[in-house]
Amino acid sequence: MKRATKIKILIPLVIILFLGAYGRHKHFNREIDIAGKLSSKEMNEISGIAASGIMPDIYYVHNDSGDTSRFFAISPDGKLKSTIYFKGDLKIKRGVYDCEDIAAGPGPAKSKSYVYLGDIGDNNSIRSYLTIYRMEENTAWLNNENTTADAVPLHLKYPDGPRDAETLMIDPIEKLIYIVSKRQDSVSVYTTPLSYKPNDTVTLTRRCKLFFTGLKVFKWITAGDISKDGSQIVLKSYEKVYYWKRKGNEPVWKTMQTKPEEPLYVPEKQGEAIGFTPDGKGYYTTSEGVYSPIYFYKTP
Repeated sequence: MKRATKIKILIPLVIILFLGAYGRHKHFNREIDIAGKLSSKEMNEISGIAASGIMPDIYYVHNDSGDTSRFFAISPDGKLKSTIYFKGDLKIKRGVYDCEDIAAGPGPAKSKSYVYLGDIGDNNSIRSYLTIYRMEENTAWLNNENTTADAVPLHLKYPDGPRDAETLMIDPIEKLIYIVSKRQDSVSVYTTPLSYKPNDTVTLTRRCKLFFTGLKVFKWITAGDISKDGSQIVLKSYEKVYYWKRKGNEPVWKTMQTKPEEPLYVPEKQGEAIGFTPDGKGYYTTSEGVYSPIYFYKTP
């Protein structure tokens, strides 16, 4: 999210912090845990979190607008293990425009796991295309404080015009990339196949709309994830988490049209990240801000 927009929503988000008092009470009763804090000032605008598919207790996080083409590998308690750089879009000064979410999942090689970083933010709905970068996971990333990854870009266009989005998810069952828009009164759900050629430009398929009650700013959809086995789905707003249990191999977009559970969530300063643990028994959330806490929740 752009800085000017962040300032505009700061005051209403302060109100959310007061609403977190109940959640903090639950923390003391061990219904949730603070796993740790982001350990580096470099991780000051975190907008996505995803569990590694090949390395135990490693999660990937990234900053949003204003940062360069990179992401971070951290432990669950927030310790920085490595900073991974990649080649972004040469048309953009920093290589990326506004990265808003990250996911890990299958890709071209069946035996491999891949990181998908979504440069999908567009506050003013003016971008002619979005870009998702796919990078094959590599255990050697942890060998150095700074390392590089080969990124394979996919350029995306919406079938119904540009819009802002902060949610990128990977469905391992139907092998689809999911994007959920952010700002409209009813957000839209889009998909495209995981299989693509480098630098392809494709038009997303619009699947459905989702309506959530509440005030506009509070109910904006800021993050989401699908569990590694594809059986669970979460979306989050600034105020709530929405949880679904998938019925068999039902399309995710159909599952999300059913009534979700709304498990306990402690409203954060500017919470824009949520990601399942590899076993799906819990998920982590964190927020923008220096040394932001990382919260762990058990799945419903």
